Amino acid sequence: MKRRSWFLNLSATAGFIFLYAPIVALIVYSFNKSKLVTVWGGWSLKWYTELFNNDQIIEAAWLSVKIAFISASLAVVLGTLAGYAMSRFGPFRGKMILSGWVTAPLVMPEVITGLSLLLLFVAMERIFGWPSGRGTGTIIIAHTTFCMAYVAVIVQARLSSMDESLEEAAMDLGARPSSLFFLVTLPLIAPAIISGWLLSFTLSLDDLVIASFVSGPGNSTLPMVIFSKVRLGVTPEVNALATLMILIVAVGVIAAMYQMRRQARLLERLDNN
Repeated sequence: MKRRSWFLNLSATAGFIFLYAPIVALIVYSFNKSKLVTVWGGWSLKWYTELFNNDQIIEAAWLSVKIAFISASLAVVLGTLAGYAMSRFGPFRGKMILSGWVTAPLVMPEVITGLSLLLLFVAMERIFGWPSGRGTGTIIIAHTTFCMAYVAVIVQARLSSMDESLEEAAMDLGARPSSLFFLVTLPLIAPAIISGWLLSFTLSLDDLVIASFVSGPGNSTLPMVIFSKVRLGVTPEVNALATLMILIVAVGVIAAMYQMRRQARLLERLDNN
């Protein structure tokens, strides 16, 4: 047992070092005074000041957040409806086709998805005159398309594991289908919907390949701007931006862990009483 424990501890330590050592190095070098990323020149907040004075990065960040928020919200609505239809409507004509269309973006390479959407937008503009060019609207449509698949799978899994007797009891008490969905089903699948929204927001914010196909001039998202800068060499501004994003994620994770522990303590107190 001691040998096994020693091996597991060593493996876990090596794994954590492999995962987090580059992140720690990035954070440290974001405070580097030198213009050269790999040459240490002393501690400084210079590049954070340069970052907040960089209008291109700030505008790209706000655009990415706006696109991610709208795309995640639309994906939650459409994905929830699709997941509910596949889980609760039983066998119906075209169910297999619907399931294939919904889950296709999960296994489709992003290059193929981006190229197909680009061709679709070009054909629609030629036939209907909309959308007139590529921009924020086409990015939102594209992100909603592939984020919806993740939401549908999460909601469908939650509905499949949910106790249907609760819905049957509500129907026996006279609940209409609309009231049943909004008063019983929706609160029960709310954690899955929130998880789907958060996952969709992250995927949209992080997407580079699909956005590169369907975006137009003046509508570069934050990943596109970062990628264009990294191609010419990593700059200390990118390190500062990455450090701020890591800080935001860390604060969110710590807040979620604190809330989960608080709820666990509250449930423990209720059980003891």
